[in-house]
Amino acid sequence: MPTVRTVPRVRTVRVRTVLGCLGAMVLGARMLTAQTLPAGPGAELVKARCVSCHEADIITQQRLSLTGWTRSVDKMVRWGAGVTPGEREVLQPYLAAHFGPKPAASHAASDAGAATFTRACTTCHDTDIVEQQKLSRAGWLRAVEKMMRWGATVSDAEKDPLVEFLASRFPPR
Repeated sequence: MPTVRTVPRVRTVRVRTVLGCLGAMVLGARMLTAQTLPAGPGAELVKARCVSCHEADIITQQRLSLTGWTRSVDKMVRWGAGVTPGEREVLQPYLAAHFGPKPAASHAASDAGAATFTRACTTCHDTDIVEQQKLSRAGWLRAVEKMMRWGATVSDAEKDPLVEFLASRFPPR
């Protein structure tokens, strides 16, 4: 006689329960990203006043000057953000200090990075595979250090210009 197996009954999950769990995951992700903000005067204000409506990444990606952050905070206040004048005096310099414009790479460093890329990278990789990577500066740093461990002929002095070249030429999408 064949063996009969019983399959445990699958419970029906209510849509509200699923949505509640998804909401908790989203809020947990928002809290985690808010915790990664650089420490300093203003960090708690960003968490309380900005991350209450925005994900932290929209703030960290702005790269505005003090004037730009002042205008952005002005706009948010016009749209209803509860930021007092005293809080602005702390908030805006914090944002400009940590999320200001990145200094442009010097022409010489860019040329050096391009030369190292041509010499060291394209001996093993076609340019199109590198173009597809689209990594952040930190991602390019990890990739270059990995390639150096695997034998790429890149000196320590050449590493930073190469990473800057790759990050400026092939940034994240």
